[in-house]
Amino acid sequence: MPQALPRISRRRALQGSVAAIVLSGLLMWWLVPMGESSPRGKIIFSTGVTTGVYQRYGELLDKAVAGDLPGVSMRLRSSQGSRENLARVANGEADFTIATTDAVAQYKQDGLQSADRLRGCARLYDDYVQLVVPKSSKVRSAAGLRAKRVAVGQAGSGVRLVSNRLLTAAGLDPEKDITPVSVGIDTMPGLLERKEIDAFFWSGGLPTTAVRELSERFAIRLVPLGGLIDELHAAGGTARHYRSAVMPADAYVKAQDGEAVPTVAVANLLVTTDRTDEELTEEITRTVIKNRDRIGNEVHAAQLVDLRTAIYTDPLSLHEGAQRYYQSVKP
Repeated sequence: MPQALPRISRRRALQGSVAAIVLSGLLMWWLVPMGESSPRGKIIFSTGVTTGVYQRYGELLDKAVAGDLPGVSMRLRSSQGSRENLARVANGEADFTIATTDAVAQYKQDGLQSADRLRGCARLYDDYVQLVVPKSSKVRSAAGLRAKRVAVGQAGSGVRLVSNRLLTAAGLDPEKDITPVSVGIDTMPGLLERKEIDAFFWSGGLPTTAVRELSERFAIRLVPLGGLIDELHAAGGTARHYRSAVMPADAYVKAQDGEAVPTVAVANLLVTTDRTDEELTEEITRTVIKNRDRIGNEVHAAQLVDLRTAIYTDPLSLHEGAQRYYQSVKP
């Protein structure tokens, strides 16, 4: 049977335990400062067309912000797309938004309002350019759109920007060689079904709900665009932000007949300005990365948000608040 510890040993052991508890408490105080305030206030997030990926992403991010930052109230505001989003953030009509890197680069190159004040928070996911035609269509390439009625996106959208560039790369004048129809993804599928257009361009995450739902009720096909990447890059300037990509065979099962489709992709950025509070920007960035998988369960493209690449927000400088977040999680 073990002997009882001498009284002095018991006292020293007790003192050591108390010291350990005090030290532990001090460490916890340093790691989790008491009374630390969380950002408070109202912010506006500019999204996109109501049936697009930007809108759904914004809805899910709104829920995440409500859980992570109870003092922050986010209001969503739909838009025509990237270019309108950038204008809103730049002129103070919105605090955060999503925009494609090609649209950001073009906005800066054109020297538009407060372009120098735009800042990046995170590189999010890639948009894939999708040229959709009826399955019975004879169109097999972008060049085959000559004399066709083609929905090319709204005037303030990134879709319009990239569709015009792809048409030019295919040797077509976007204004003269096709009949351009300025509508968004909320309208395009219905027009194609009713044969009021012959094709439409869309640039979005995979799968885009509106395209998937169209494929389930109407026979469509995706036209390959990957062969145009060299011509795009040859144009120089902001076209460097496009890259070759492949839509996997299961992106739109009903439309692809088990075949992958080569196309063009462009990255999306979470954008704000240098006017936005550092702490708020840090916490919004944290929420975006932290909730990647939760948002990605419904917006599958968001699953591709990667902490290792999120910091690369070219052509925008990283906001100081976002930089603070990345430094805080640096291994």
